[in-house]
Parts: sequence; C-alpha cells; structure tokens
Amino acid sequence: MKKHNFSAGPSILPQEVLKKASEAIVNFNGLDLSLIEISHRSKDFIAVMDKAQALVKELLELPEGYSVLFLQGGASTQFLMTPYNLMKVDGKAAYVDTGAWSSKAIKEAVNFGETVVVASSKDKGYNYIPKGYEIPSDADYIHFTSNNTIFGTQLNEFPGDMLKVVDMSSDIFSRKIDYTQFDIVYAGAQKNMGPAGTTLVIVKDEILGKTGRTIPSMLDYAVHAKAGSMYNTPPVFPIYVSMLTLEWLKEKGGVAVIEKENKAKADLLYNEIDNNPSFNGFAAKEDRSSMNVTFTLADESLKGKFDALCTEAGISAINGHRSVGGYRASIYNALPIESVQVLVKAMQDLNK
Repeated sequence: MKKHNFSAGPSILPQEVLKKASEAIVNFNGLDLSLIEISHRSKDFIAVMDKAQALVKELLELPEGYSVLFLQGGASTQFLMTPYNLMKVDGKAAYVDTGAWSSKAIKEAVNFGETVVVASSKDKGYNYIPKGYEIPSDADYIHFTSNNTIFGTQLNEFPGDMLKVVDMSSDIFSRKIDYTQFDIVYAGAQKNMGPAGTTLVIVKDEILGKTGRTIPSMLDYAVHAKAGSMYNTPPVFPIYVSMLTLEWLKEKGGVAVIEKENKAKADLLYNEIDNNPSFNGFAAKEDRSSMNVTFTLADESLKGKFDALCTEAGISAINGHRSVGGYRASIYNALPIESVQVLVKAMQDLNK
C-alpha cells in the first residue's frame, strides 16, 4: 500500500532524491566507495558542498554579502548562537513569542542579556500571530519564528528596523520571500530540505564581529563562514541529500512554482476543514500555516472511526502534537497533492 506521509519532521522527501541518496551510500560518483566513507575534504565532497551552497543562493535569490553555512546541532543550537553572535555586551534583544520553538529561543537569549518579549500569542494557546506591537528601537536584533509547526500558524510580515533573525525551519523554500530583509536565517534540514543532521544558516557577513564578546569557535558564525562550513567534519550525508532536494526544487521551477503547489494543497485541505461539520480548524484563519494544518474533531467519539479510515487509506503520522491534540497534516514541499486528496476523502467518508 502506498503511504501518505504527513510527518511533521523528519518529513517526506522526494522519491527520486531518496533513490539517488541510497545509490550514493553504496557507490558515490563511481568511486566504488560510499559517500559516507570518503574524506569531507576530497574534491568529490567539496563539489557537493559548493553546489549546495550555490543552490541556496540561487533559489532564495541572495545577493553577494551573505554566507551559506551547513552546521550541526539543529535549530536548537541556533537559539544559542544567535545571541552569542548578535547581542552586544550589556545589549538587548527583542523576541516575538508564537510557540514552543520561539519560547525555547527566548530561554537561551536571557542568558546573554536583556531579552524583551515584544508580543506573544500564548494567551490563546498560540493559535494566532500577534500584530501591532512595539519594538524597542535600541534592540540589537529582533527574532521571529516564521512558521509554527506545532500550532499551525505562519508569519507573513516581519516588522522592525533593526537586525532581523528568523527561524524558518519548517517553511524555508516553500514560498517567495524577500530574504534580503533578514540578517540571519536558520532552518533545520528535516522539513523541506533533507534528513535530520544539518542546519542551514544564512548570515549577512557585515553584521558579524560587533558584539564585544569572546565567542567559542564552534559557536562563531565568522569561524564557520571563513572555513566554508568545514571548520570541523560536516554531516556529509544530510548535506548531500539537501543538495539533491535543492536540485529537485530547481528542476521543478524553483520556489515560485512550489509555492503555487503548496497553496493548492493548503486550500484544498482548509476548505474541507471549514465545510465539514465533523472538523474544526485550530489556528486563526488569517494566520494559518501553508505547511502544518492543525485541526480537531467536533465530536471526539468519532476518533476511532476517523483513525481507522486514515489507516485504511495509508495515511501516516497525522496525529497532532500533544500540546494541541487532534490532528496535524504537515504538507511540506515533497508531499504530492494526491496525498492531500486522500486525506480529504477520508474526512468526507467520516460523515457516511
């Protein structure tokens, strides 16, 4: 039976990417050696790193002056690296709290200096995006989480005149955005780019080295940028799969094309939620995510029946996060609209 993978992460990847990646595990570039046993400083892997970095710049339309890094430690390490590299001694940072991941980022920032939460949607269980808030003009930077995987909300605007940092772990490469408005963008690979194990960091070179802090080498963006993401041994397999996924995206026509596909998937699913009396959407309509669709049953006594319908249809990883309950359909770039159509049919069959 075909499985329809709605996992929130690690998530679905294109089948052609998985095939190429599996071949590279056995014999990479005709070397009769596996990708994961050759030197990361060999010309074969350096070519992979160079191409992955170039594809990021091309697909996101980044100008000169930005470094593309592939690091380890997940987005959670970036919660720490951001204040280390941007918050000045005796400085201040502003954060917008829109969910679990932004809350964890705030928890790390308070260890470095004054951390101002300028807005939060915690009062309503993070089911909306705060708007109309004031940002202190003397903040060294403001931090956003663009898409909230657990709660199913997504930012469309990123206000502020200071340095901007955005965690785009769950919606990078999914929609057209002017990335030049940001000074640091970071994203765990395991949603729209590759397997868990590497984290993409895009940093504007001119902002570094101005905090007055002594930064440990492994946490210093400038060190990693100077070394071309090879200050230490990089996670070669996740970077290679990310490169393949970026190639796949380019061949499809790039971010503008995938954005249209993502919108079609989201519109189809949200339309069913809004018109099917058996379901309720969790997130405020104006703030709904195009990547993570969260919804609940109007009648919990139907849970057993709906779960059975999903299982019978080959629908996988549809359960919501424990902090929200209900269901969560993660519809990342690689998920075909056919899978959404299968889910919608199961939702319709619940009323029969």
